Amino acid sequence: MQLNKKIVLVGMMGSGKSTIGYLLSKKLGLKFIDTDHAIENETGERIANIFKFKGENYFRKIEEKITLKILKSENCIIALGGGSFLNANIRREALSKCITIWLNWNNATILKRISKSKKRPMAFGASNFEMSQMISSRSKMYSLSKFKINCEKISKNMIVKKIVTIYERV
Repeated sequence: MQLNKKIVLVGMMGSGKSTIGYLLSKKLGLKFIDTDHAIENETGERIANIFKFKGENYFRKIEEKITLKILKSENCIIALGGGSFLNANIRREALSKCITIWLNWNNATILKRISKSKKRPMAFGASNFEMSQMISSRSKMYSLSKFKINCEKISKNMIVKKIVTIYERV
């Protein structure tokens, strides 16, 4: 096995990065790191509260610092926050040193998954139209990932199996 093989999962909030990352880590015997959880652990604050009380710009600075540090980890599975891959520094680091995989879903599936969520600050008060615009905009960045998995109509286990196949081939 190649040294320092890392898988970075990218995609919209609600795309299953955390769930798939956890399952994948169990299957491959690798450490799993969820950047959103790492940010909350390091700051001692919920992401929703950081957005609410300190703003998105403040959050994005913390996110960049913590995520870039996490991307230096070895032999692990990393689930990026939905907006992380939009950051040029994070994206460049992930693309140059990791196996990046976009978990892609239809807009309707994502909208259904994130509607009324209290954990997703970017979705608070946003209309379906605004969320669809965000999905389309972010998808342009996610599409820069080295691999894309269309997750509609396949099970979590099938998604994991597809990623394991990619991992073993790279």
